[in-house]
Amino acid sequence: MVPHPVNEAAPPFEMEDLHGHLISYLRVSITDRCNERCHYCMPEEEQDWLAREEVLSYEEILRTVRVAASLGVKKVRVTGGEPLTRRNMLWFIDQLCAIDGINDVGISTNGTLLGKMTKDGRTYAQALKEAGVRSVNISLDTLNRKAYQRTTGRDLLDAAVGGIDATREATIDKIKINTVLMRNRNENDLWDLVDFAHERDLLLRFIELMPVSTTEVLEDNQFFTVNDARKLLEFRLGELSFRPDFRTNGPARYYERKNGQLIGFIGAMSDFHFCETCNKLRLTCEGKLRPCLGSHMEFDLREVLRNPKMTDADIAGFFHEVVARKPKEHDFRNAYEPGRKMIAIGG
Repeated sequence: MVPHPVNEAAPPFEMEDLHGHLISYLRVSITDRCNERCHYCMPEEEQDWLAREEVLSYEEILRTVRVAASLGVKKVRVTGGEPLTRRNMLWFIDQLCAIDGINDVGISTNGTLLGKMTKDGRTYAQALKEAGVRSVNISLDTLNRKAYQRTTGRDLLDAAVGGIDATREATIDKIKINTVLMRNRNENDLWDLVDFAHERDLLLRFIELMPVSTTEVLEDNQFFTVNDARKLLEFRLGELSFRPDFRTNGPARYYERKNGQLIGFIGAMSDFHFCETCNKLRLTCEGKLRPCLGSHMEFDLREVLRNPKMTDADIAGFFHEVVARKPKEHDFRNAYEPGRKMIAIGG
């Protein structure tokens, strides 16, 4: 899908949607490949990977981010797939962090490669820190080895925990653990994850399943709400106090234990205020610009980037056209039928 032709007049320097939200956050997927097979992201073992020429080059992504920065984007989060699997990604991160106007670069990862050593003897976590990465979000759904292997299709729990510890040793500013809630899979592991995060001084967030890859995740035998998770935690931990004054860059609602530990809850399905403060766009690895994760709308920026006649002003105009189509809220509650798996969109 291609938006209306770009305007010849210079676009404004900020991107504001029709609902009054200034867009300042771009999530950029750099690969559809991953070394794990989480059933809510890429359920089948056989995956039709994108051909190399279909994936945006690093130079194309960097050009896109430079234009986005000129329009008010300040934060970029690099995702996948598993972004650390893409060749030369540390060079890319170094270039990304150097873009004027981008003051917060983060990575979303499963953590299994953060402890891997580079050729010059640093861990990937150290290299990311030295490049300028300020935050790392690490997926960890359980600390039970068998449950981890069943959920991810891989026996990589030790590598994931090792990656978390390597990130702590690298002293990256913000480290968050993201746990997807799954009934009959990890609801009995939540307390262990809370203790794990508390011992390591990490911010833990529990996330509801969303019907991005399959609709089956919303069935009663799989779906587990953040409200149920909070009540389950309170049964053992005592009352959790809502902290409306504590916010990060997304829709998480944070609660505080009596010992001071903060725990986040992200409920796209059960929180009817979930979209009210959305300030983000998503760029898929093959160049589709998406105004909303929970909508089928996506616009082909790759076609613009690879047209030699298109200038940076044209790309800026493209951004504004996409932002103008950003919906007020996602469609997940409206019998949403997934169009593509999460791994193809970007986590």
